[in-house]
Amino acid sequence: MGVLDGKVALVTGAGQGVGRGIALALAKEGAPVAVVDRNEATAAETVRLVEAAGGSASYVVCDVSSSAEAAACVDSVVATHGTVDILVNNAVDARVGIPLEELDDEEFLISFATGPFASFWFMRACFPHLEGDGRVINLRSGTENQAMAGYGAYVAAKAAVGGLTRAAAREWGRKGITVNALVPFALSPSAEADLARQPGRLESVYRQLSIPRSADVEADVGRAAVFLAGPDAAFVTGCTLTVDGGGSFFA
Repeated sequence: MGVLDGKVALVTGAGQGVGRGIALALAKEGAPVAVVDRNEATAAETVRLVEAAGGSASYVVCDVSSSAEAAACVDSVVATHGTVDILVNNAVDARVGIPLEELDDEEFLISFATGPFASFWFMRACFPHLEGDGRVINLRSGTENQAMAGYGAYVAAKAAVGGLTRAAAREWGRKGITVNALVPFALSPSAEADLARQPGRLESVYRQLSIPRSADVEADVGRAAVFLAGPDAAFVTGCTLTVDGGGSFFA
């Protein structure tokens, strides 16, 4: 018996990294998982991994930066699984390493389209199914506090996700829906690629952490998502859970 038996989860950006870790952790607690990603090959691989672990999953290819595709994606998930009980807004795209004054409109807007806009679109589409006992988990970032140079659009977008999370928690609590956020420090493929361009950067980060390592996307971040999605967090809403080995101490 898992703590999420029968609870249908929809996880965006679940084809790799943090999203895949969360999908695996939720599935191992009994939740059928809808794996949403723009990359069909990686989405299918996450489904394979879930099924190999004894869980149940399907995938939907979706560009989360499109309101219409987000709505169609939720419709597809509901048609397949009957409902959505847990929504995890993890997907995001960003142009980083570019000074603010050099960002063009498209480069700035992509972080918002795939971040707070996409989170809102999925929340709105899932609302009728979440009402009563639903869970929403949005992904924020430690870069919000650190305001890292070259991450301006990403920082602004993730801060907007934080505001959306708190507003939804306030409005939806009496609808039976909790809305919380996670801030992980985990080495997703995109994070690894970014760090590879900055020799010594990862070692510098580790020196400042209380627990000098990156999070395991399933055992650390995924299990935190299980907590927020499960019965033990029924009275927790509007909160941000930081899973970063103490990184928030030096923010």
